[in-house]
Amino acid sequence: MDMTRRKFVSGAALGLATTTLSKISGAEPDGEIKKGEMPLIVSTWPFGKASNDAGLKVLQEGGTILDAVEQGIWVTESDVHNQSVGLAGAPNAAGVVQLDSCIMYGPGHKAGSVGAIEGIRHPISAARRVMEKTPHVMLVGEGARMFALEQGLESIEVDTHEKYETWKKKRASEKQPLRKDKNHDTIALLVLGADGNIAGGCSTSGLSGKLPGRVGDSPIIGSGLYVDNDVGAAGATGLGENVMRYCGSFLVVEFMRQGLHPQEACLAAIRRIARQDPRHTELSISFVALDKHGRYGAASSAQGFQYSVTTNSKSEVLTGPGVGNLDIGEVGGNRPKIKP
Repeated sequence: MDMTRRKFVSGAALGLATTTLSKISGAEPDGEIKKGEMPLIVSTWPFGKASNDAGLKVLQEGGTILDAVEQGIWVTESDVHNQSVGLAGAPNAAGVVQLDSCIMYGPGHKAGSVGAIEGIRHPISAARRVMEKTPHVMLVGEGARMFALEQGLESIEVDTHEKYETWKKKRASEKQPLRKDKNHDTIALLVLGADGNIAGGCSTSGLSGKLPGRVGDSPIIGSGLYVDNDVGAAGATGLGENVMRYCGSFLVVEFMRQGLHPQEACLAAIRRIARQDPRHTELSISFVALDKHGRYGAASSAQGFQYSVTTNSKSEVLTGPGVGNLDIGEVGGNRPKIKP
């Protein structure tokens, strides 16, 4: 049989990752879809399911994978009950809601993002306009807002005074430092189209009570989101600073490039970060991922992280594994060590 060394190593790594996942789940690997079930949409948190469903409808009606990402995320950005995404999100330390978002398109490796933008209903749309209408990748603050308005995007005045005062009183009673605030969820949404092309988006209002101008991982390409059309895509949620310092979503995609199943790639990235971070017990990070073959998965630094998966035949909320107290010095149990 004519087999190059590279193909052999790649095949061995993929087989090892599959065996590893069988040990995690006690059965066949999670995150396998049947042939013909693409398109595939994966997103963070249970609230991502509604976004997934909206994105799938876009695809079924003939829209592009970028349309599915954008319009799917619109659903979460418009949810008045979601206090971590969109203009209903918690304000910063000055009582202002500042939003972060990015989008990536696999073909051509295109990207656009906005950071600390105020008053724009759909920052994901602003990010897409940056990608498609400018030579830039990222716009921030007032410049991002002015550009969004020039593009005709909807602007909404938000009165957060009452919410801000309530937050201040609660925070004063809890006496917790800023970085321990738990309100830092994010919608990261990944789409694998029926043609094999990949796109993704990410949107958040960020850490509540953050310093004005603080930008987290969500709009940073390679941190909150990364798409490689030859490999797959990954998105992050959690405490942004802990994702940014390690280019977390890029790291997940690179592990998939080495042959790991998406779920194992998420676990490997978290373990690598934990080995380097002295505060590994407080990482508060989670990843979702899918690869070019239609496999998907998720993992978290803690137990109980839920994510949403949607295809033409199913739409469900799943729970990914948590690293917890597993040996962070290796991929875990009898699994092979992941070299830096």
